[in-house]
Amino acid sequence: MKNWIEGLKSQQCKKPMPLLSFPSVSLLGVSVRELISSSELQARGMQAVAEAVDASASVSFMDLSLEAEAFGATVSFSEDEVPTVKGRLVTDEDEAEALAVPAVGSGRTGIYIEAVKKAVENITDRPVFAGIIGPFSLAARLLDVTEIMMDCYDDPDMVHVVLEKSTAFLIEYAKAYKAAGASGIVMAEPVSGLLSPTLEEEFSSPYVKKIVDAVQDDNFLVIYHNCGDNVPRMLDSILSTGAAAYHFGNAVDMEEDIIKKVPADTLVMGNIDPAGILRMGTPEKVREATLALLEKCSKYQNFLLSSGCDIPPMTPWENIKAFFAAFDEYYGKV
Repeated sequence: MKNWIEGLKSQQCKKPMPLLSFPSVSLLGVSVRELISSSELQARGMQAVAEAVDASASVSFMDLSLEAEAFGATVSFSEDEVPTVKGRLVTDEDEAEALAVPAVGSGRTGIYIEAVKKAVENITDRPVFAGIIGPFSLAARLLDVTEIMMDCYDDPDMVHVVLEKSTAFLIEYAKAYKAAGASGIVMAEPVSGLLSPTLEEEFSSPYVKKIVDAVQDDNFLVIYHNCGDNVPRMLDSILSTGAAAYHFGNAVDMEEDIIKKVPADTLVMGNIDPAGILRMGTPEKVREATLALLEKCSKYQNFLLSSGCDIPPMTPWENIKAFFAAFDEYYGKV
């Protein structure tokens, strides 16, 4: 897999790698609720996406409620939207100390692991990455996203206790995907992008690095994702995690904020707006945005075209096709 990364960087025309999985619901004719409840449907959805688009890799479903649910958090489900966590599971340090680290396979995590195992058997022309949440973003779902921002100041010891337990679970969860045959993980750590750089250095990057150090090797990669507004201010800390590649959202200027500031041999991905452009735009708007990004960033060997975040379930396939068509157009394939 490290050779795969090096191969991408050496190619002038790199196939895009959008975070594209949930729009498979329309390809399969199922609801989001049905999809998240079945490993068979998820594997079929990933295969359907792989057959529909010529991407660099396949990425599994970025359901950021999944790991919190395994810890016991309450989750709200919908027919058409990705599940969300409701309320706060941990409210004080005593509850943090008492919080049990769940076994991998708890809740729906076993469904997602089995889905990736099945997808790997069927998708053989590109790497398959599993999607997982990052440690601070998981802790934020257990403590409440708003409350954890204050807790970092008012009760940092409690936050660290929850982070240690979140990290311990995520290491074992990533290892389970590794055993299932995944080529790596895409780790979503967006909530840390709301922190100040000083707080991010304390509450996110060290824990991400623990996960990277525990699971990444020549054959299993960690791709770090953050779509927060403060990413440019904390870039050095994010890079210190040692992830194999980095994926950023549309809140940043990909060229000025990212590519010009990272080492030339560090692979970075992004960042077409998944909601405003891919989900809500027209095929022409998608084309214009994609061509504009390629015009700015394709000259950098370490840039890989992607969406800025996970593409929403109800995104029209004509827009997704327009994204890939614009890539082909730019490189003279059509």
